[in-house]
Amino acid sequence: MTDIPPGPPTEEVRSAGEVDLLLRLARRWRRLGLDGADGLGLTPHQERALLALSRLEAQHEGVRVSSLAQHLGIAPRSATEVADALESAGLAARSSDPTDRRAVLLGLTEAGRGIVTAVRERRRAVAEQALQTLDEADRAELRRLLTLLLEA
Repeated sequence: MTDIPPGPPTEEVRSAGEVDLLLRLARRWRRLGLDGADGLGLTPHQERALLALSRLEAQHEGVRVSSLAQHLGIAPRSATEVADALESAGLAARSSDPTDRRAVLLGLTEAGRGIVTAVRERRRAVAEQALQTLDEADRAELRRLLTLLLEA
């Protein structure tokens, strides 16, 4: 499955199913959102891990690396390597788990929270720019349809 080319819809795009179109759009926005990642000094994997850590940390005070690995769908060893890189960059810090002295928790630093905010703002700007191509009626219809999908 290829990405949607910019410009008027091609026959391939016109004949694609709704699921394919949603997946293509998500891939395009993800790629466009990553275009500015170089300025933050993060690899795509580190950025994804940082965002996941932020979401997990909102639910729990600290996050075990094994939980991060499970959330990302990667091997624990890979999650440890990403956690090491985030810690080396000063974006995450490890601490002892107060409920299990054998376990270590990972949490965002202030710098890490700042990067998460910047990443979310960049991704939101990409999506907002894309939505500018729609008039108000189309935006209202899109909002209605997305709400239906979220409620399903």
